[in-house]
Amino acid sequence: MAKITLDNLAHSYLPNPKSEDDFALKELNHDWDDGAAYALLGASGCGKSTLLNIISGLLHPSQGRILFDGQDVTHAPTAERNIAQVFQFPVVYDTMTVHDNLAFPLRNRGRDEAYVAARVQEIAKMIGMEDMLKKKARGLTADAKQKISLGRGMVREDVNAILFDEPLTVIDPHMKWELRTQLKQLHRQFGHTMIYVTHDQTEALTFADKVVVMYDGRVVQMGTPEELFETPAHTFVGYFIGSPGMNLLDARVEGNRAHLQGATVELGAAYGPVSGRTQIGIRPEYTVLTSGEGLPVRIRRVEDVGRHRLVRAEAAGQALNIVVPEGLPISADMSHVSFVADRINVYADDWRVQGQPAGKAA
Repeated sequence: MAKITLDNLAHSYLPNPKSEDDFALKELNHDWDDGAAYALLGASGCGKSTLLNIISGLLHPSQGRILFDGQDVTHAPTAERNIAQVFQFPVVYDTMTVHDNLAFPLRNRGRDEAYVAARVQEIAKMIGMEDMLKKKARGLTADAKQKISLGRGMVREDVNAILFDEPLTVIDPHMKWELRTQLKQLHRQFGHTMIYVTHDQTEALTFADKVVVMYDGRVVQMGTPEELFETPAHTFVGYFIGSPGMNLLDARVEGNRAHLQGATVELGAAYGPVSGRTQIGIRPEYTVLTSGEGLPVRIRRVEDVGRHRLVRAEAAGQALNIVVPEGLPISADMSHVSFVADRINVYADDWRVQGQPAGKAA
C-alpha cells in the first residue's frame, strides 16, 4: 500500500506544447491517502486514463513528478512500482486454466504452492468462479475472462496500489452490482490503495471513499459522494452527478437574493459582488411545485420514472427539471416553483462561490 503524490504533474501528447490547451492533463497537485479507495470520474477524453497510465508507469509525464510514499517513481518502470492493474478489456492467458491464470502473479513472485492454492481459492470464490478453476480460459465468455482479469489484479496482498481502468465494461449488467460490492469488501478487508477509472457515476459513487471528478484535463473536485451532490465545486460536477443533473439558471446575485428575469429567489446565504457569468444551481430534488408562491413556471411534460415523477419545465426562460416524489399530486394550478434556499449554490464562470450567513456579506 502507498500514499500517492502528484507533484506539479501535467502531460501533453504534443512534442512542443505551447499553451495550456495543448495539455491533455493540466497541472495537478494532489495527495492520495494510503489505503483509500478513489474513483476517477469524468466523460470520455477528460484525462482519466492518461492519469492512470502515468501512475502505473505506462506513460511518462511531460512535467512534474509522481511519488509513492515520498519516493520519486516518475521514471521507474511499471514492474518496479509494485502495482496491479486491471484493464477495460480482459487480459488472460487462453492456454492456461482459470486456476493457473489466477495463480500466475503469485508464482511469478515465488510464493509457495500452499499459499497460492489458498489465495486462488479465496479469490475464485469472490469472483464466483470456484467451479471453473480447472477450465481453460479459451472459449470462456468475455465477462468470465474479465472476472479472471479482476481476480488476477486482486490476488496479491502486498501491492502498493490496485488500478482499475473501466473494469466492468464487458461484464454482464446483472454481475456489475455484485462485483462492485465484492471490490468494496476486498478493500475493507485488505486496505489496498485503489484507484478506479469510470465514466459511470453509479460505479464511482458506490465504489469510492472519495470521487475525483475530472473535466477537460483537470481535477475539478475531489470529495465524498455527499459533497459532490450537495456542494458541487464546478458546474460540470453539478451537471454530471445526479440523474438528472443540477439545474443551472443564469441570474444576477445581490446579497441573499438572486434575480431572474424580474423574479426574485431567496438564497440561503449572502454574497458579496459576484463577477463573470453568474448562475444559481439547484438540484431537481430540492425544487418544489407550488400553486402560487415562488418563480413562475411552465410545465412542458411529466415523465413517470417509477419511484418519482420528473417534471420537465421552463422558468425565467430556462430549462428546469423538478423531481416530484411518488404520491404527491401534480395539479393544473401548479404554476410556480420554489427552491429549498439552503440547497442553492452560486457559480461565477462555472466555479462555486462560497457564501456567508445571510446578512454578513460585505
